[in-house]
Amino acid sequence: MSAATKTEAAALERVREKVEAGERLDAADGLALYETSDLLGLGELAEQARRLRGGGDEVYFVRNLTLNQTNVCRVKCRFCAFARAVREEGAYTLSPAELAAEAKRSYEQEPYNELHLVNGESPQVDFAWYLETIRALSETLPEVHLKCYSASEIHHMSKLSGLPYEQVLTELKRAGLDSLTGGGAEIFSARVRRLIAPGKEPAENWLEVNRVAHGLDIPTHCTMLYGHVETLAERVEHLLRLRELQDETGGFLAFVPFAVHLQNTRLDPDLLPTTAVDVLRTIAVSCLLLDNVAHVKAYWIAMGLPLAQIALEFGADDVQGTVGQEQVFHAAGARTETEQAVDRLVRYIQAAGRVPVERDTLYNELRRWD
Repeated sequence: MSAATKTEAAALERVREKVEAGERLDAADGLALYETSDLLGLGELAEQARRLRGGGDEVYFVRNLTLNQTNVCRVKCRFCAFARAVREEGAYTLSPAELAAEAKRSYEQEPYNELHLVNGESPQVDFAWYLETIRALSETLPEVHLKCYSASEIHHMSKLSGLPYEQVLTELKRAGLDSLTGGGAEIFSARVRRLIAPGKEPAENWLEVNRVAHGLDIPTHCTMLYGHVETLAERVEHLLRLRELQDETGGFLAFVPFAVHLQNTRLDPDLLPTTAVDVLRTIAVSCLLLDNVAHVKAYWIAMGLPLAQIALEFGADDVQGTVGQEQVFHAAGARTETEQAVDRLVRYIQAAGRVPVERDTLYNELRRWD
């Protein structure tokens, strides 16, 4: 065994001792986990940590539908292939009534429990448009959980309306909003944001929107977009800032790490696609560092079902859901399906030796396949 390998093994063993003792991991631990070459040992450690916190054989999914009301966006994120300028070919914006009608048509074809709605940040609409959208959806599908808008979109609404975050969120909640999505977090490092999303709000705003939402009893989700220009240390810092806010509020339902997709984006063309090893490593490190976030998702839309199945041995306990009509990742070159049937998700989970559990957005159990 080389000196470097011995050093890595010793670092992993120190982290294992902390996990078994219930001690919290720090930034140095996170970096050591990212740098270890013992991928299987890392996955085993993440699974051990998840089970020590009370996790079992259950793997969760939700019957959901993803819709995008507009792809018009004021922000020109270099990683985004979905957004369009107002007059650009392919730009579209649906009215609240049109979106509600589309959601209802989809529901009548295949009922779902959660509607996931994210958009571009269009300068052509106003705050009333967002409120009308939530009201229309709530009235049309009163039994469906409305998981709508990212913290970045809430920041955009605040800028459009001149209202503080608290009032924007209060009015949306009154209209029928149930929870927020996790998008817009990207990587919190100011250096990275200047390079990949120079027009986006600082990380502090994203965190503050979630802080305010949690204070209003609006649960949210958290994410990390990785595999572009960030360093491993910047990934670790991102995770620890999420953990710090969760310590304060407890309002994050789940964490979703996304590997960037490069096709049709304005990122460096010499960037290499994220490897399966990096995907699994990131799932495991996320599980180990985010000791206060109950669920880590292996988002099959971004990684494919076979790799999501393997991620269940690396600390993930959720494969997201049926999804339906996903556009954002596919605009950037994702080759996965745009939706999954429940029975296929169940078979993949069972083939991994786990128990499939259909949940709602709040992780209430609806059905299980023992």
